[in-house]
Amino acid sequence: MTTRTRTPAPPARTVEMVVEDDEETILLVDGVATRPKGERPGSIRTLVAMPAYNEETYIAKTIVGAKQHADAVLVVDDGSKDDTVPIAEALGAIVVRHKTNKGYGGALQTIFATARDLGAEELVIIDSDGQHSPGDISRLLTELRKGNDVVIGSRFVEGSAGDIPAYRKVGMKVLDTATTLAGNNLAITDSQSGFRAYGRKAIEAIHISGEGMSAGSEILIQISDHHLQVAEVPIKVRYDIEGTSSENPVSHGVGVLMNIVRLISLRRPLVFFGIPGALFALIGVAAEIYTFSEYYRTAQFHYIVFTGGFSMLILGLLLATVGIILYSLVQLMQGSGGAVAPAAGASAGQGAGKAEQGTSH
Repeated sequence: MTTRTRTPAPPARTVEMVVEDDEETILLVDGVATRPKGERPGSIRTLVAMPAYNEETYIAKTIVGAKQHADAVLVVDDGSKDDTVPIAEALGAIVVRHKTNKGYGGALQTIFATARDLGAEELVIIDSDGQHSPGDISRLLTELRKGNDVVIGSRFVEGSAGDIPAYRKVGMKVLDTATTLAGNNLAITDSQSGFRAYGRKAIEAIHISGEGMSAGSEILIQISDHHLQVAEVPIKVRYDIEGTSSENPVSHGVGVLMNIVRLISLRRPLVFFGIPGALFALIGVAAEIYTFSEYYRTAQFHYIVFTGGFSMLILGLLLATVGIILYSLVQLMQGSGGAVAPAAGASAGQGAGKAEQGTSH
């Protein structure tokens, strides 16, 4: 059961401690000033949020810059061992503490849940490691207030990509393609950007299930599913900062890609299983035809080709069958009002440490 304990505070502010059912998350809310009559108690218009894992070096600068554009700043500390939390609290930020590292997706889950609880009308998510410039927040908010539901800070518009290392560009484009195959029908240039702004409609609609870095792709798919209006604005990202990730970017990117591939298998089983299945089956049939034609022509039976072809045929039929069954189940669930849980990244996010927090790779 959720418990809430109130402690003394100045008249215009509130302080709450919330201990969730799993007893792993502590929310310390140093609230904002009381809103006019009729508004949700403690609600705020603009909330800037940032995941943080051992970010004592840059988080102060990020919080101070973010406060210039927001009514409140939210820091989700994902099990830091340094002074990230004391610094954030000293600067007046709302601090949510995960007792254990839950990964980037876990931090985003907490951010969206807290934004809904606080009644935020606008939510901006920014990295706390110094790669994003708080000065760009105004760009995202300006575009959001034009009627868009989501605004993405893109590294690939207006020549911004020039500062990105070449190997990162290649990796990003691969992940962009994979995200599109997973069901993202949005015309955007930077699917992996972690610098985004969300309006009230998007805040209510987005519910993340995965805890890994693929949570960013999962959000885009949900945005597409809910037909939300999306726009992009150019941003600059720094890549000269040391310590923004403790994991090799290549292996990290491969891990994210595998999570997205699992997401594709759940959302598009006919594409993921059916097409490879049909290809394997055709290869198997061709091998069998070749084997028997050679036997009748030369009286020689190619056992290796026959065995390989038969195996390919069986594998192809199995894959195609799995694709059809999963597709049928998905249709039944959607028809009954259920939802397919895109669990990509659910296992990859836990314990990944700081590498799970750096969305700007």
